Amino acid sequence: MSSTSLFERHHFLLRRLHSLTGVAPIGVFLCVHLLTNASIVWGLLNTSKAEHGHAGVATFLHEVDFIHSLPFLIIIEVFGLWLPIAFHSILGIYYARSGRSNTASYAYQGNWRYTLQRISGYVGVLFVFYHVATLRWGWTFLVPGGTKWSAEAAASTMAMVLQGGDSGLTAAGVVVSLAYMIGVSLLVFHLANGLWTAAITWGITISAPAQRRWGQVCAGLGVGLMLLAWSAVIGFATLNVKEARATEQSIRSGHASPPQIAESAPTGSTSIGGGH
Repeated sequence: MSSTSLFERHHFLLRRLHSLTGVAPIGVFLCVHLLTNASIVWGLLNTSKAEHGHAGVATFLHEVDFIHSLPFLIIIEVFGLWLPIAFHSILGIYYARSGRSNTASYAYQGNWRYTLQRISGYVGVLFVFYHVATLRWGWTFLVPGGTKWSAEAAASTMAMVLQGGDSGLTAAGVVVSLAYMIGVSLLVFHLANGLWTAAITWGITISAPAQRRWGQVCAGLGVGLMLLAWSAVIGFATLNVKEARATEQSIRSGHASPPQIAESAPTGSTSIGGGH
């Protein structure tokens, strides 16, 4: 039996499994992943972490440490993430290449959404591969400056990856940061639009008004996730690497950064502030 006939024979089941894996675990993971990475920005509001220096760095490092403390992490990653991603990607590429569009059945859905869903899928697969290869597999030859990401120094090394080194944003770093911006934006669109089509696939939104209302919910979710994605990329692309390193060292050593203290100065001299 050919692979094509196998896909056709189990079309109903595979379509729903493809849709389901896109929502969970992949979609759920993307939401959590973006929320975690965006902590480099929203973590600045976490004043309890400021004792170590940069509150955003401290918060992000706390989130990374929590993830790496999970029991059976490799098993969770393989069966809860990588295999579902592989399954979803392979089927997605097959469906995209076979050209089985829903636009004929749902005429009010713009052709651009279907086209962009396909494009975002193709680019998304390449971006995820690059992201994992450079940060997880250690393919540093694909990273400007050759930075190797480290969980122990998660914030500073992530900033160096996006900036192209540790001395500020370089031209190569701009290219990488733009690639990340495009990649995460397309992934967010793919998820938001995929949630809309998933409801149709599962027969949840049958009428046009129901699909329109659900579309508004998906659009709102997409906007929220897009803000998280952009804040994460911009946050790391503009992060002061030296300050991030100092904060990480303070946390790893278990000592808080010394506070800024204004001392009384003798007449004719100036006040001195202690720093780190």
